[in-house]
Amino acid sequence: MPEGNFYKKPCTNPNKNFRGATRELARYAKAMGHPARIKILRFLSQAEFCYTGDFVEVLPMAQSTVSQHLKELKDAGLIIANEQPPRVKYCINHEVWERAKWLFYEFFDMLDKPDQDRTTEQ
Repeated sequence: MPEGNFYKKPCTNPNKNFRGATRELARYAKAMGHPARIKILRFLSQAEFCYTGDFVEVLPMAQSTVSQHLKELKDAGLIIANEQPPRVKYCINHEVWERAKWLFYEFFDMLDKPDQDRTTEQ
C-alpha cells in the first residue's frame, strides 16, 4: 500500500484542459464512433426524417440498442428527435452537421500542414 499522502491527493478531471473546438470535435467524433451510428447518419441523410422502427428494419439489432445509438447522436446534437407520441421522428440537425463538417475539415487540413503551430486551442 502506498505511503504518505497518496490517498489525500484530489481527483482531477483530465478533460478540463481541453476546450473550444477541440472539445466540440471530440464530442462529434465520439458520437460517430460506432458503425451503427454511421449507418444511422447515412440512412438519415437519404431521408427527410425517420422513425425508430425504420432504423430497426435496416440495422441488425434490437430496438432498445438502436434507441441508445439514437440517443448518443441526439446528445451530441447531430440529430433532432421530435416526439409525436407514440413515435419519435428523427432528422439530421443541419446546423450542427455543418459545424461538425467544418471542424473535421479544419482538423484534417491542419494535419496536412506540418509547419503549422498546433499548440493553439481553437
